[in-house]
Amino acid sequence: MTRLRLALVGAGVIGRRHIGLIQESAQVALTAIVGPGAATQTLANTLAVEHHQDLPTLFARQTVDGVILATPNALHVEQALLCIEAGVPALIEKPVAHSVAEGERLLNTASTSSVPLLVGHHRAHSPILAKARAIIAEGVIGQPVAIQGSALFYKPDSYFDEAAWRREPGGGPVLINLIHEIGNLRSLLGDITHVQAMTSQATRQFTVEDTAAINFRFANGALGTFLLSDTAATPRSWEQSSGEDPVYAHYPDEECYLVAGTQGSLSVPTLRIKRYCEEQVASWWEPFDELTLDVRRDDPLACQLAHFVAVIRGEATPLVSVHDGLQNLRVVEAIYDAAATGRCIAL
Repeated sequence: MTRLRLALVGAGVIGRRHIGLIQESAQVALTAIVGPGAATQTLANTLAVEHHQDLPTLFARQTVDGVILATPNALHVEQALLCIEAGVPALIEKPVAHSVAEGERLLNTASTSSVPLLVGHHRAHSPILAKARAIIAEGVIGQPVAIQGSALFYKPDSYFDEAAWRREPGGGPVLINLIHEIGNLRSLLGDITHVQAMTSQATRQFTVEDTAAINFRFANGALGTFLLSDTAATPRSWEQSSGEDPVYAHYPDEECYLVAGTQGSLSVPTLRIKRYCEEQVASWWEPFDELTLDVRRDDPLACQLAHFVAVIRGEATPLVSVHDGLQNLRVVEAIYDAAATGRCIAL
């Protein structure tokens, strides 16, 4: 089968990850890099692909089958709209937009267009998360009642020295990291309807938060709690517990979500299940049946690229749509609102 021709817009950290995955794929080929600056031109020359200053120039001079937008958040909507206008499918890195209002603008156009857009919440493509969703959907743990979650990890000082904007609002762990967790929680238990939150910057003392504590209410009636911090020296984060990205140290005995149901509980990503057997009367005096399921650990970014190929070929619809990406962003904005006002925010 002929390789699909992809263009990459933005060649920063995540952009270069996409380049590596494209080079490893037998289904796609990188044919262009888009972006201003000598460094982008040099990278394109090194990779022996075309270089264009912007998307209009790309579309005027070259035919591509798909575009990956790995640019700063504020550029996502305008660039995605250009892709729609050109009739070219796009993979938009998360968040889908830098504000809910801008996300709604994109959704209004995307909903009346036949051009598919995939939002880059790559954990949605994790085989571990897919298995967890299936376990819950099959009723293995009964009706979901509650979820406890954590993303507790330590970012070194160099992380902030490399990009000063990470010390400012919009650069904190709520928008950078928690938005991934929101996608995970919604995929496991459905839409979030209410949010309460507190944030703190007491440890790093930046103008942006370093720690947050959040309560959620889901549409199905389940409740959730979540702890987030980028200054907590623990391995209770998705990256460190899932083992999906070899860049991070892996702690296979740690988990970051516990989903509790009326018949049992599921720990994620360990996939440990404790449940009452069918003939048992559920009671805290009774012992659980215990088992741990096996699952393969694939790179979700690679799985996402394979899915994007299927979307371009018309073989699949986007697993994470603009609507999904916007819902995740709505929850993030609600968290900021709740933390600032002390109110329970309804979505």
